[in-house]
Order: sequence, then structure tokens, then C-alpha cells
Amino acid sequence: MSRHERTSYDYVIVGGGTAGSVIASRLTEDPDVTVALVEGGPSDIDRPEVLTLRRWLGLLGGELDYDYPTTEQPRGNSHIRHSRAKVLGGCSSHNTLISFKPLPSDWDEWETAGAEGWGASAMDPYFAKLRNNVVPVGEQDRNAIARDFIAAAKDALGVPEIDGFNKEPFHEGVGFFDLSYHPETNKRSSASVAYLHPHMEAGDRPGLHILLETWAYRLELAGGRATGVHVRGKDGAERLISAEREVLLCAGAVDTPRLLMHSGIGPRADLEALGIEVTHDLPGVGENLLDHPESVIVWETDGPIPDNSAMDSDAGLFLRREAQAGGPDLMFHFYQIPFTDNPERLGYERPPHGVSLTPNIPKPRSRGRLYLTSADPDVKPALDFRYFTDEDDYDGRTLVDGIKAAREVARAEPFAKWLKREVCPGPGVTSDEEISEYARKVAHTVYHPAGTCRMGAPDDELAVVDPQLKIRGLDGIRIADASVFPTMPAVNPMIGVLMTGEKAADLIRSDDRSPTTTAPGGVA
Repeated sequence: MSRHERTSYDYVIVGGGTAGSVIASRLTEDPDVTVALVEGGPSDIDRPEVLTLRRWLGLLGGELDYDYPTTEQPRGNSHIRHSRAKVLGGCSSHNTLISFKPLPSDWDEWETAGAEGWGASAMDPYFAKLRNNVVPVGEQDRNAIARDFIAAAKDALGVPEIDGFNKEPFHEGVGFFDLSYHPETNKRSSASVAYLHPHMEAGDRPGLHILLETWAYRLELAGGRATGVHVRGKDGAERLISAEREVLLCAGAVDTPRLLMHSGIGPRADLEALGIEVTHDLPGVGENLLDHPESVIVWETDGPIPDNSAMDSDAGLFLRREAQAGGPDLMFHFYQIPFTDNPERLGYERPPHGVSLTPNIPKPRSRGRLYLTSADPDVKPALDFRYFTDEDDYDGRTLVDGIKAAREVARAEPFAKWLKREVCPGPGVTSDEEISEYARKVAHTVYHPAGTCRMGAPDDELAVVDPQLKIRGLDGIRIADASVFPTMPAVNPMIGVLMTGEKAADLIRSDDRSPTTTAPGGVA
């Protein structure tokens, strides 16, 4: 991997995170290709607080977190902060690495929404291409109380126990997760560890240039084509990095639309109101903001629980309440800790020992919006998720059903023998109205923002990219990250982002080989 300073490359990738790491690695398999991978954070190499999976909770809100606040949420929790990783590997260096291949119904939903070529049959092969070590939670990490939770949920709710969620599609089930990690060491198998570290250590990719602690703040455009990226280094020095072939945006569902809008690409009226010169009117930028909101029910345990765990949320439960749903429509993470950060604001106290279940909305119907509040690129954008604002209150009702199902599991053995009492919402909260109010007020995020530059058909005016991931109306630029998701997968989305990166690399290389291309570097 060359460290030689230069100002022009074949490809400039903004964001050394989950998808960016994949694309940088794949493109530089060709020794004649040069890639600048622009990452705002430092390296994760030799940082045990990052590389050790079980230490993930300590990263939230710290120096390696961009830490975005949300706007006032009239029907939800206005105190949610969205962690976005500021380190090589992006959120795969920051999260719990729960690893679900998106379900066939998730991909097919995308294709129905206009993402031609992104259906299940086309996307499924990309899972096998991933370099990450995707394995079930190791036997030594299978906590006794988590085992008993699985047994109780299986019996109380009549769902199958699943040993390996990625073996085949499912609608319901309970079991230990698959994780991208090395069970023998608890080391992450993040995007950076799997796709970049081998080449950084071996120095066998002369065309790969990783620019760390370098922040992209504006795109360079010329005649309807993206030609480069303006960046600022750790020392404050600014420079232009040129792309001979393409600029690839992989900065995530917050920072990709943010960069576009600060470059004059976005809703005309909004940008003009802030004094930003409009270079390309694209109304869908920042719209369709998605998330997987969830609530929490907490129990005090009768004393401490065993300490062994991969990352303190090693098992989960999926239910399908509506027969017409393509996949699960209610999910739970089982936390082997009392997760009371938000309930404490309502007066609840954290028990000395406890566990939690987090009812989660796999297919949320509320849609939010990300927008700028200043023309200054250093000012964080506004994230208005509009939680629980869907017309029929499907999202709110999902959480009510989740609290009720969690209580059924808590009454069942062998899980029940561990539990001393329900701490929050507490046994006195029983009506649907009371449960809903509690569930929405203490709702939090599992950090899955998506959809803000969604993919769609060519005639979809609010689509930001086409099925080739190219930005509509511009040349020389694509997006490959969770912002292109038309809809939210029912499962944790990291593997979907990795697969998007793999497909993006194929799309780019396919264009590069096309004999009909006319643009510089052979890319149409």
C-alpha cells in the first residue's frame, strides 16, 4: 500500500467504512488501478478498544463517534443520539457485528421499488463473497441466562430455535446470533479487518492510498461531472483530490447526503434558503430517512449473571404477527445487562443486576428527513426521524405487541427462575395506551440510519441513484452505503451494506470494461 502523496487517482472513495473498505479492496485487485480512500477518523490497527468486540459500548459518545443528535420527536424520545463511527472500518468497527444476510423478501422489496437487478436471486451470491468471518456465537460465549431465554421463548411463543440464522430464510425463530468476529480472541472481523488490514500489513497494494483523519467537505463538479473531492487534513490544510474515473460516496446515511447538499446537490429551495449555490437540483437527497427504532423492558435478576459473552447481546427473537408479512415483523435483542439509559429519564432506577429485551420494528412505516441548518460544513445536519408518525400507528402498535410478548417469555421457565422483578415499565403498566406511551418515550435506536439517497427507477423523481448506483443527472459519481436503501431490511443491515459494497465494485468494474464508454478513464 503506497503512502506517496499525490493529488489525482482513478477513484476517490469518501468513507473508509463498511462499504468503502470493500470497494477499495476490490478495485485495487487490479494493480493498475489507483484508489484514494478518504477516512475522517484514525486507523483501527493496534487499538484494542476498537478491535475487541465486547468493548463496543465504550465507543459510543467517545472520541471515535461523530455523535449526531436528533430533532424534537413529539411522539418519541427526543434525546436519542445517533452514533456514527469516526475510525477506519466505520460502523463495523463500532457496532455489535450482528450479521444477518438480508432476507429474500428484503431484496425483492427493493426490486419492486425500482431497484432493478437487486432482487434476491441476483444478490444472494454476494454473501458467499464476503471476506468477513461470519460465525455463530462461540460456545464459550453462550451465557447460561441467554440459553434459558431461548428455551423459554421457544416454548412460550411457539417459535423454532434457530441454530445459524444465515443457513436459510426464516419468518420466526429464536437463537444465538451470527457475528462477524473471531470467537477465540473476541476480535472483530470488521470491514477494515477483513478487507484492508491484510494489505496494510503486507504492503501488497501499491494502488491503495488510505488518507486517515482526512475530512471531505465538498465535491468538485465540472460540467455536470464529479471530478474530485475537497478535503481537510488533521492539520487543517485543505486540498483537492481529483478522480480520473469516478468519485464514490460511502460516507453513510448521514454524511453522504450531508456532503451532497454542501456541494449544492439536493432540494433547490432548501439549499437556496441557506445561501448554498445549487449545482444540481435533486429533491430526494435527505428524504426517506429510515431507522430500526426499538423500546426496552428490563428485569432485575436474582443476583449477578454469568459473565461470559461475545458482546452482551448475543441472542435474539423474531416473530411474524401478520401472515401477509414477507418476513418477521417484530424483533428482539436480548441484552445481558440492564439497559436503562432512557428509562432513567422517566424516573426508573437501574437495578444492580439485570437483563433486557428490546422490541424492535423490523419494517418501520414512519419516514423521516435529514436536512442542513447551516451552509457551514462543520455544522451537524438535523436528523428528524419522525418516529411513530406513520398514519395507522403501525410502529407504535408493534412496540406494544413487543412488550406483551416479552412478558410472556418472562413468565416461562427456565428464564423465569432468573428474574426477581420487572423494573420497567413495571407490572402496573398494563393497558395498550400506557404501554405505548412508555414504549415510545423510552425508545432508542440500534444505529441503523438508512435510505437518505435511495435507489429507484429512472422515472422516480425522489430517487437519488439509479440501479447502477449512479446519481441521477450527474456523471462520474456513485453512492454505495446504507443511504441507497429504498426500504429497511427486516434484519440488522450491516451485511446488506457489505453486499452492497461487493455489488458496487462489480458495477464499477463492469462499466470500466465496457467498450461503449466515452468518459475519461473509460467510465460512462
